[in-house]
Amino acid sequence: MTLQNKVVVITGASAGFGQAAALAFGKLGARIFLGARRIQKLEETVRQALGLGCPEAQAHFLDVTRTESVEEYVGWLKQRVEKVDVLVNNAGGAKGLEPVAEGKDEDWEFMLQANVLGLLRMTRAVLPLMVNNPGSTIINVGSVAGHTAYEGGAAYCAAKAGEAMITKALRLELCGTGVRVCSVDPGLAETEFSLVRFKGNAERARKVYEGMTPLCAEDVAEAMVWVAARPAHVCVNELVITPTDQAAIHKIHRRKADGQSAGSGGRAF
Repeated sequence: MTLQNKVVVITGASAGFGQAAALAFGKLGARIFLGARRIQKLEETVRQALGLGCPEAQAHFLDVTRTESVEEYVGWLKQRVEKVDVLVNNAGGAKGLEPVAEGKDEDWEFMLQANVLGLLRMTRAVLPLMVNNPGSTIINVGSVAGHTAYEGGAAYCAAKAGEAMITKALRLELCGTGVRVCSVDPGLAETEFSLVRFKGNAERARKVYEGMTPLCAEDVAEAMVWVAARPAHVCVNELVITPTDQAAIHKIHRRKADGQSAGSGGRAF
């Protein structure tokens, strides 16, 4: 399936996977409509996409944790398009790495609002533009954390497990409409993820990826494009992508500064 002139909506498009997806889809000729809270960064993504030959790139403020913001965004979208071919539910993230006994309500609430309720809100609002468009695709960004729990990740793992269940339920609910639903689940990827999780502590964020080669945002964006470009009768239900150095949540191969192996093991997050 060609992506030329297809309408692609991407949440959380100001950085990381969302920004990389915007550029990847735009480069292939898709019309991209972006949303995030950081409007200046969104506008920069629009400029980059247009510079790559994207036929149309527009952006609007979007906070998926607020129903009124989602409704305003989709109202803006409906003034510009009659249908949506691809919805990338990328907005989300993690905050904190404390065990449950020391967890903070504001961190838990952010993770569940952004990763679970935000996904539900956005999908509910955009679906009317997709159900009469066979071959349209919902791509939900999950995580290996939705498959395996780890210490300090209770709320985030629960949120991403929730994303996986929402994806499966949607696929059942939309069977017969022609809408495809996929979960793209990355492992360790070097984006702003750890910087946000550790609330701006750059040194702690850097250590997450120390001694190994993580995924980059472009790796995950390439997978999203591949999923969306399958023929209309093909649905990629779930795509788990990890770095070669990551065999599991707790199994990371790390190298010393001199290039010698530092062994495997240690918590990824």
